[in-house]
Amino acid sequence: MADYTFFFNPMSRAQIARWALHEAGANYEPVLVDWDNKPAALLAANPMGKLPTIIHHHQGHDHVVSEAAAVCHYLAEMSAPELLPRDEEKADYFRWMFFAAGPVEAAVTAKANGFDSGGDPRKEMSVGWGSYARVMDALDGWFASYAYVCGDGFTMADVYVGSQVDWGVFFKTFEPRDSLIAYAERIRQREAYQAGKAIDNALIAEMQAAQPG
Repeated sequence: MADYTFFFNPMSRAQIARWALHEAGANYEPVLVDWDNKPAALLAANPMGKLPTIIHHHQGHDHVVSEAAAVCHYLAEMSAPELLPRDEEKADYFRWMFFAAGPVEAAVTAKANGFDSGGDPRKEMSVGWGSYARVMDALDGWFASYAYVCGDGFTMADVYVGSQVDWGVFFKTFEPRDSLIAYAERIRQREAYQAGKAIDNALIAEMQAAQPG
């Protein structure tokens, strides 16, 4: 049995987890999930049926991890300690990983759905991200000065934060700030990033080719 069972669909945030699995050099069994027919094993592990979900088969026990940011950090803890931050890097590591999982995700999703609190101080105070512009400014300010989340060295936080920036730049949901474009270009050079993308892109091409019409 593989160390990890990986429930995924290539057209989902599971791409983040696949990249993390490859960065960690993890031995995993992929289980492709049909959106209209989710497997019982996935629903038993994660009743919401969300992707990615992994199951770690470890010392006779099964441990379920969902939420992409949690999956990334868990994989580093269990299978790739070299991708964990040094003690002096932990503040930046956790700060920006949770910033990406919270304010970045919320601000981009809200804006895509027609809501932005920018310019209204009362609304900015009531939401957890302030405004889309302030989120972009925060990311821009960091990556204008640092190559990665923890400075000069790549950590597992860059898989999660980097995925957010990579998608935002590619799908134009992020403002085209020079620092963010440069950061996306750096992470795209990672061997594990390219290996994961090759798998998912090939699967997406197969799925699209199989669609009628």
